[in-house]
Amino acid sequence: MTAIPQRLRTPLALLPFLAAVAVAALVGGLAASDARTVYSGLDLPPFAPPAWLFGPVWTVLYLGIAVSGWLYWKSGGERRGLVWYAMQLVLNAVWTPLFFAAGAYGLALADIILLDIAIVVTTLHFRRSSPVSAALLLPYLAWTCYATALNIAIVALN
Repeated sequence: MTAIPQRLRTPLALLPFLAAVAVAALVGGLAASDARTVYSGLDLPPFAPPAWLFGPVWTVLYLGIAVSGWLYWKSGGERRGLVWYAMQLVLNAVWTPLFFAAGAYGLALADIILLDIAIVVTTLHFRRSSPVSAALLLPYLAWTCYATALNIAIVALN
C-alpha cells in the first residue's frame, strides 16, 4: 500500500468536514421533502424570503462551514472548538425535522436559539487559532440569526 504524499494529506483532511456537513444537510433535506408546501401554508412575516432562496443559501453556507472546520483543525485548534463545531452541526441537523417534519415550531425555536449560541461559541474558539475559520462562520451566524427571527415570527403568527 502506498502512503499518501504529504502535500495531499492536508487537503484530503477536508473530506471528513465535507462529509459531516453533508450528513447535516442530508438529514435536513430528508426531513424537508414537503418544505415548500409547509412553508407556503404558513402565515409568514413581511421579511420572509421566498422558498427558492433557501437551497442556494444553504449550499454556500454549508461549504463555508466545512472549510471553516477544516481550517481550524489544520491550524492546530483545541479539541474543545471541534466539540462545539460538532454540536452546532447536530443542532443544525435537528432543526429541519423539528420544524418541517414534526411541525413543532416552538421546539424548533428552542433548537435554533441553542444553535445561535453554539455558532457564537464555535466562532470564538475558532478565532483563537484561525481568524479565517472564524470569519467563514459569520455568514452562517447572520443567516441563522435571521432564521431565528423568522422562526419567532412564525410561532407568533401560527
